[in-house]
Amino acid sequence: MGKIALLFKSVLMTSASETYHNSLPRHVAIIMDGNGRWAKLRGKDRIYGHVRGVEAVRKVVEAAREKQIPYLTLYTFSTENWQRPRKEVDALMRLLAETVRKEEKNLTENRIKTVVIGDKSRLPAEVKEIFDEIEIKTSRNPAMTLSLALNYGGQAEILHAVNALLKECPEKPVSGTIFERYLHSGNLPDVDLMIRTGGERRISNFLLWKIAYAELYFTPVLWPDFDKTEFEKALTDYLKRERRYGKTSEQIHSNED
Repeated sequence: MGKIALLFKSVLMTSASETYHNSLPRHVAIIMDGNGRWAKLRGKDRIYGHVRGVEAVRKVVEAAREKQIPYLTLYTFSTENWQRPRKEVDALMRLLAETVRKEEKNLTENRIKTVVIGDKSRLPAEVKEIFDEIEIKTSRNPAMTLSLALNYGGQAEILHAVNALLKECPEKPVSGTIFERYLHSGNLPDVDLMIRTGGERRISNFLLWKIAYAELYFTPVLWPDFDKTEFEKALTDYLKRERRYGKTSEQIHSNED
């Protein structure tokens, strides 16, 4: 292919990407699936998979920080996960506590604010105390907000908000803006990109209100193998999407002109 043809191809590819959008997502949410299967494939127990999954968390947080993505939410432990074997649940809670302690310095140095969304009341007292402390210590960090969905379920979150509203505003009409204030995730913007690893294609009760217009990205890669390269693949795929929010393609393109 000659130089002119290559240049023309480059212009076409650039135009095509600009026809959609060239902004990275403001809020990325991830369902970190596949730790147990990853461990089983290697003849290890599920807890070993969770330990290795922590390394993937570290890599993805670092990648999001490098890309200057302001909001990253990780599905850490769901309301349904309490049904797992007691041994695994206890190990997960210990792992969460140990990881937060170890990562406090990195979070501070990288100016990452850390918050928990979900019902912390059911957490073991020691785990709850650790997360309360990390929220306070990182509350002024301006670079990125890392949200950990812990004892979180989308339906439970909505029910919590409804009950709180009924208690405070029993007779007043409620707008979406007011309703959001009562959600555990109320301070977070809507999700732009939701990633699920491990090959499953469902949203598993995750951020039901916030993902109304999210772009969904499913990958067969098991969570412990999900690294910066895989994260960048998801971002590249996102940049190719046309986000219409109920409008037509013609309207979107007209607005760009």
